[in-house]
Amino acid sequence: MWFNTLDSTQEEVKRRVEELDNASVVAALYQTAGKGQRGNKWSSATGENLTFSILIKPGRDGAPPIPAASQFNLSIVSALAVKEFLESIGINCKIKWPNDIYVGNKKICGMLIENKLDSWGMVAHSIIGIGININQTAFPPELVNPTSAALQLNRSFDIRPLLEDFMATFTSVLEEFIIQGADSLRKRFLESLYRLGVKHTYRDLGTGSEFTGKIIDVGPDGRVIIELQDGKTKPFSFKEIGYII
Repeated sequence: MWFNTLDSTQEEVKRRVEELDNASVVAALYQTAGKGQRGNKWSSATGENLTFSILIKPGRDGAPPIPAASQFNLSIVSALAVKEFLESIGINCKIKWPNDIYVGNKKICGMLIENKLDSWGMVAHSIIGIGININQTAFPPELVNPTSAALQLNRSFDIRPLLEDFMATFTSVLEEFIIQGADSLRKRFLESLYRLGVKHTYRDLGTGSEFTGKIIDVGPDGRVIIELQDGKTKPFSFKEIGYII
């Protein structure tokens, strides 16, 4: 369902979570309080980008139940869907772990995935918030490395039909996960990672220090595995490592 203005598509789904069907999508032309990762606000020009949230209810309508330890699979499904959708309109991109989408060193899409667990340690529902820069060509100065489909392809798009196209891709990837399991998706996810196998500088958010390493894997729990200069490997969760771009 489309709205002209909402505080946040994430919050609207939360308000309607009991009444909405599995795989429902709520989109808005403008969000007054759009939400990004790490508590940041998502900034988007009115009507120029795709800003929406998808509700997934694992264990219903043929979808497999997802234990808490495997909840990163929802991030894999979502990131691959965005990557494959963007590639379908002519944009080559990579997945910046855990689920941003980058074109070169520029961000074209961000996500906020909020999972609610039940008392048995299973994912009761997941709200997948996605913001894809489509027609916006001028961005606030605090966004240091944004890009958009319009900037990449030198053309504009009709937003509403584009969401239908994305949902067709998302549904296809989700069905692959339901029918075949996570293994093939995890392989594609890893192969699609930004900076995979290449040495770069990162920041340890616990100590504030910088270090050099390369991404070599992502564990089943979603932690990124970094090979350090001394050849040892170390896993990092989302709030433990920062990219230096």
